[in-house]
Amino acid sequence: MNLSILLSLGLQALTRNRMRAALTVLGIVIGVAAVIATLAIGQGARAAVQAQIAGLGANALTVMPGTVTAGGVRMGMGGITTMTPDDALAIRKECSAVAAVAPGVRKVAQVVAGNTNWGTNIQGTAPEFVDIRQWPVADGAFFTDSDLRGSTKVCVLGVKVKEQLFGTQSPVGSSVRIKDIPFRVVGVLSYKGGQGFGGDQDDVVLIPYTTAQHRLLGITYLQSISLSAVSEAAVNTAVQQITELLRARHRIRPGGDDDFFIYTQLDIASAAESTSKVMTTLLASIAAVSLLVGGIGIMNIMLVSVTERTREIGIRRAIGARKIDILLQFLVEAAVLSFAGGLLGVAIGVGTANTITSIARWPTQIQPQVIVLALGFSSVVGVFFGFYPAKRAADLDVIESLRYE
Repeated sequence: MNLSILLSLGLQALTRNRMRAALTVLGIVIGVAAVIATLAIGQGARAAVQAQIAGLGANALTVMPGTVTAGGVRMGMGGITTMTPDDALAIRKECSAVAAVAPGVRKVAQVVAGNTNWGTNIQGTAPEFVDIRQWPVADGAFFTDSDLRGSTKVCVLGVKVKEQLFGTQSPVGSSVRIKDIPFRVVGVLSYKGGQGFGGDQDDVVLIPYTTAQHRLLGITYLQSISLSAVSEAAVNTAVQQITELLRARHRIRPGGDDDFFIYTQLDIASAAESTSKVMTTLLASIAAVSLLVGGIGIMNIMLVSVTERTREIGIRRAIGARKIDILLQFLVEAAVLSFAGGLLGVAIGVGTANTITSIARWPTQIQPQVIVLALGFSSVVGVFFGFYPAKRAADLDVIESLRYE
């Protein structure tokens, strides 16, 4: 008996009880759809994080103050104020693995332009910021080293702030007010995009860090130092050089806690990758349970089908059908059920992933190999759970089958 005949007989048997067949594959449909959707969410999350990290620069580093024990109390990030502009200057001069340094301070404040205002992040930094973050100016220019030395009241707007305050007009040369202090707009940054699952990188105003320290915050210390290594391969060397230099400058004794953190994009990428893999695996494992439940459903309904068709099996055996023919017939029926359920599950899974992206704005990414894997796994599940009923049908005694009512 060739495959085309087996398929024809299998389809005829399944179409006799369409409702039962539909209910049987429901578990497979739900399982495959869940696997496709969850893996799409996991892959989308991973791609979003990787894109964000790539936008920040793979060789970028950030130094933050914190992690020091004082009087038995450990203080976390930002809990101390030991980092100064001199530290940034020393890193620039003495750390050969560091290519660029940009001291930083931050504050959330209202920016006013005419009758319009917008609450945003005010970030004090240095001209090297655009090289470290790989974030060029789209309109106008960035402020200069002379602006730093003179604590000049100039600013560069992110695209989001520019749109909120000036619409489609160029703001270069215009004046805005931050905490009632007038600032001249000298440039607008290029579009950068969102920060993965929260925040907007373009919702920012950059000013010289000296201006932010003296005119907005009234401080002399730094809240962060952004840096870039000379290459991605030199990141670890840069971390070691910065650590040794800052420990020496801050007079930290051997064995004492650092009073700073150093974050690298490679660390963030590794952590994000690990978290994404764990979550994706967990979600896919939970979804795979539905496939197993669907497989059990197929086995159950195939056993019922064997019982109902006992006399039919006896007649076929009596007119010359071999055991292998009966076995293959029932295996084909199970495979058709599971494959059809897999196809429908793929369609629902892809539709669900696209709906999540369009409605919830959650990034998803559907990979062709995931679809092939889900279809293949669903077919294997059908054949696996269909084997026992098929074997049972093939082993039926011909005489007893013919007597069965």
